Amino acid sequence: MATSDDKSALGALDVPLQVGMPALPDRTEAIKACQRLLAAQGFKPGAIDGVFGLGTQAAVMAFQRSEGLLADGVVGARTGAALLGSKGAPAAPLPSVMDKITVAVVSQMFPHTAVGSIKKNLPFVLDALAAAGLIDRLMVLAALGTIRAETEGFVPISEGISRYNTSPNGAAFDLYDNRRDLGNQGKPDGKNFCGRGFIQLTGRANYTKYGPLLKPKQDLVNNPALAGEAAIAAQLLALFLKDQERPIKEALLDQNFAKARSCVNGGVHGLDRFVDAYKIGLRLTA
Repeated sequence: MATSDDKSALGALDVPLQVGMPALPDRTEAIKACQRLLAAQGFKPGAIDGVFGLGTQAAVMAFQRSEGLLADGVVGARTGAALLGSKGAPAAPLPSVMDKITVAVVSQMFPHTAVGSIKKNLPFVLDALAAAGLIDRLMVLAALGTIRAETEGFVPISEGISRYNTSPNGAAFDLYDNRRDLGNQGKPDGKNFCGRGFIQLTGRANYTKYGPLLKPKQDLVNNPALAGEAAIAAQLLALFLKDQERPIKEALLDQNFAKARSCVNGGVHGLDRFVDAYKIGLRLTA
């Protein structure tokens, strides 16, 4: 049974509890407290032994899903507060991986890409990710994997004409003209709002939504080509990923790379490149 001492031990901890953490006396007591609190709420972790093993991790993940939290198996500030019965606790700052994302690292994630393109555009991407609060390992690697899947040259590009967007003998992107799911309203919306940038932003609805969110604001509806400029394209990548942060993280934690890719692309185009870049990034930033 959890006690007031358990709540004090968990509440006083200033580092996240997770699998693989060093066995120090204060952490052992905090883990035991966490285990008892989990068990008291019906999420049995196994032995109350002060070891954050796989059984405790699984119980934490089950509790997190029950509370509507990101099920990463880590007891940080928000999960700890939920265990203690506090609602709406602020999330602890996520550890940044930004200092590990160098041109040399990204070049290995993009083995077929000119280093000059990475040197030129990586600063735009990292600045935009930082401004959006996407500094943790999962989301930074997801962003870089997305770029490799969408534009392996590490440059913002415009969508190419294909049978998926252009009818036989039709005008370029005419199959997009009346796509209500993209917010398009007829010719020439397909051509005007075709995919552009690092993430291939597509559709009048997206150009309308994200233009005002840029810093400085941009009228992408009347100037859609701006979405292909590097600094703006990097911001659009970050803003779009921020909107999809939770489902992307959940998919990556489950190693469901197809789902993570579909959160961005709506399908699995470029999945092999996304997975390759992501896994290389994981190894190099460990």
